[in-house]
Amino acid sequence: MPFQVSPGIVVTERDLTTVVPNVATSIGAIGGSFQWGPVLERQTVTTENDLVRIFGEPKDTAGTSMVVESFHVAANYLAYTNNLIVVRNVGTSARNSVVGDGDAGTPTVVQNIDDYDSDIAAFTDQLFLGKYPGAKGNSLKVHAIDSYGWDKTNYTGAALALQKKFKASFDRRPSTSTDVARANGWDGKTTDYLLFTASAAVHEEGDILTQGTSTGVVVAVTGVTYAAGSTYVAYKPTNGTITVAGGNIVSNNSTPKTVVATKVVKDEPVTRNNDEMHIMVIDEDGLFTNEPGEVIERHAYVSKAKDAKKIDGGSNYVSNVLRTQSSYIWLGAPGQLTANSAGAGAHAGVLKSGSTYKSFDSAAMAQTLPGGSLTGGVDDNDLSIGEMTAAYDLFKEPEVVDVTLVMGGAGNTTVSRYIIDNITSVRKDCIALVSPSRASVVNPASNSAAVASLEADNTSLGSSSYAVMDGAWKYQYDRYNDVFTYVPMNGDMAGLCARTDFTNDAWWSPAGYNRGTIKNIVKLSWEANKANRDVLYQIGVNPLITPRGAGVLLFGDKTMQVLPSAFDRINVRRLFIVLEKAIAIAAKALLFEFNDEFTRAQFVNIVSPFLRDVQGRRGITDFKVVCDSSNNTGQVIDTNNFVGDIYIKPARSINFIQLNFIAARTDVSFSEIGG
Repeated sequence: MPFQVSPGIVVTERDLTTVVPNVATSIGAIGGSFQWGPVLERQTVTTENDLVRIFGEPKDTAGTSMVVESFHVAANYLAYTNNLIVVRNVGTSARNSVVGDGDAGTPTVVQNIDDYDSDIAAFTDQLFLGKYPGAKGNSLKVHAIDSYGWDKTNYTGAALALQKKFKASFDRRPSTSTDVARANGWDGKTTDYLLFTASAAVHEEGDILTQGTSTGVVVAVTGVTYAAGSTYVAYKPTNGTITVAGGNIVSNNSTPKTVVATKVVKDEPVTRNNDEMHIMVIDEDGLFTNEPGEVIERHAYVSKAKDAKKIDGGSNYVSNVLRTQSSYIWLGAPGQLTANSAGAGAHAGVLKSGSTYKSFDSAAMAQTLPGGSLTGGVDDNDLSIGEMTAAYDLFKEPEVVDVTLVMGGAGNTTVSRYIIDNITSVRKDCIALVSPSRASVVNPASNSAAVASLEADNTSLGSSSYAVMDGAWKYQYDRYNDVFTYVPMNGDMAGLCARTDFTNDAWWSPAGYNRGTIKNIVKLSWEANKANRDVLYQIGVNPLITPRGAGVLLFGDKTMQVLPSAFDRINVRRLFIVLEKAIAIAAKALLFEFNDEFTRAQFVNIVSPFLRDVQGRRGITDFKVVCDSSNNTGQVIDTNNFVGDIYIKPARSINFIQLNFIAARTDVSFSEIGG
């Protein structure tokens, strides 16, 4: 505390309540190939339905199995738990679907929201774009309608059908002006309004006024006097009458509900004609909903004006609305909204003469109802090694993204090696769950051939306690394609770890009869016998078995560390990840403090209760925390370092059971032969 130079009282406080926090232990991560969704952007999904909604069903139109495998590995993990981060990538040939104003538009690539923001100025002949790359976007159809198209009476054929679809999907027509009414509480759906100029006429609530081609009802105005000739907005009436006396509009109602008329501000118009429209997104081919022609999104009362605001202050500009609220489309070139309509050439977001946006009032349907069927979307789902590893690069930084269980996905050993060497072994706060290649374990020529292939795969992956390898693929039903298919099991391995975290703790083994049951499986791709399992277990491949009446079980809990030690077991490695991660977070509170006896005692008092709790939950058998002058010597202190030594005796899982049965004669006492 500061020194005092005169009598007084100084009150200070110091926080000594720091504790070791709980840390997440069940955050899955996977990179892969999917039919839809943002590219090279982390997305958190919690259920299989979320996975389908964001990334699409596992239908691979490109003729490869990578999409199916990536999807099912992710879905299998979600069968056990509910926290998965997914990164999608696509090949260089992938394209977004597009539509121009009455034509196809030029296909382009927009991977995610950052890509859209950086490329928006480059759009020229694209009116709308499918939000993500892929042929699935070709199922979309998008149209806009304004008040002119809503009221048009001479539509026929497809134009008439589309107009009717708009009217069935939206409860009110797009109005010709928005800002004044919205600023005063207009909800955009239940009221009409118009602009009018004060005159000597007397108008009562409910009177119909006409201003140019617009009509509307008189609204009450209370406690406000305006000069004749000013412009006002009239919309759904509240109470009262409007009278005009001496050139001024005066309300003579004594019990009004609201004041709703607003004067137009000079040199800064707050009214805009023809800027409002509805946008409708249709699943034309049924690839999103399995219902061709289904309306899947409605964006009501959006504006062509860049500075248009909603009543809550948020942007109502069409580009911003679609950017943040649509799951299916972006706006392309804003000028496409008006380029082919009357007064062509002015862009959306730029006021035309008289503070008016031209309506979609050309003779052609495509110009009156801008939009159409999106085309040009292209899949490129057969990813290269570089494209796969680029997806996993988004999991590299522990300060940016917290993950604990990184799945190898489609079972490519080169990608798996990349994950182990560049992510889990570097971060040291997560483990990789990897599977052998398909060729190694699906329809092998013999058990010995499968064992030889697994040994080769394992050798190519190297030794690491931050990796776990399974020994088979699962045969399961694919309800999306109505077929049975083989899928890598790393999603299930990660799922077993996550489920064990929930039912027990991260330091419990996920294997065996109690916690190792595999879900949603018809059969294993091959069955290892005891001799096969003996060979595989020595090199760190965890076998799976199908004991009678018990389903399919994970029957091993080894990491891929070759050197025999406590860290060649999954539960021990995950125990130390939890301890190291939690204690490191707590230790941040000591940064820039003094390395003295008080701080060292504080560290011990923070860590010891946490370790006692873990001990009580059977994670460790004993521990010791040393942080004193014995390991914080003068040299350590003078170099601005701080050392805390934490000794842990981890609990070990039982891998081998020996039962000794001894036959004894009838006249022998057990007390004489026991021991």
